[in-house]
Amino acid sequence: MTTVLRGVLILMSLLVLVIMVRKIRQSRAKIEDSMFWVFFALLLVVFSVFPQAANWLSDLVGTMSTANFIFLLMIFLLLIKCFSMSMRISQLETKLKELVQKIALDDNELEQVLKKEAKKDEKQQEGQKTEE
Repeated sequence: MTTVLRGVLILMSLLVLVIMVRKIRQSRAKIEDSMFWVFFALLLVVFSVFPQAANWLSDLVGTMSTANFIFLLMIFLLLIKCFSMSMRISQLETKLKELVQKIALDDNELEQVLKKEAKKDEKQQEGQKTEE
């Protein structure tokens, strides 16, 4: 692994760590979601500081160069994250649909109750007028 690649990996990893810590402190990111990015950044730092680990894994997998292995690994991890986010979005869309339907039913029920109340009030007013 070249020195330039190691420097870029360390710099980007530290940048991601700083951004995630700031987002957590500002309560803009959930800790569960941030853990993925922290793990991602720490993995890059480990590969940058200990390039022998990346070389060993690259040889184990059979990639031609260590940089290709790192890119392949990071793409794989990002695809996993993308898949998990797609699943979460799908679940949230289902929950949103159910909530919208429940609110529509509740609104309809409330409207019917208000109409019954209005009719009851009208009958009472008519009854009072006829008594007078």
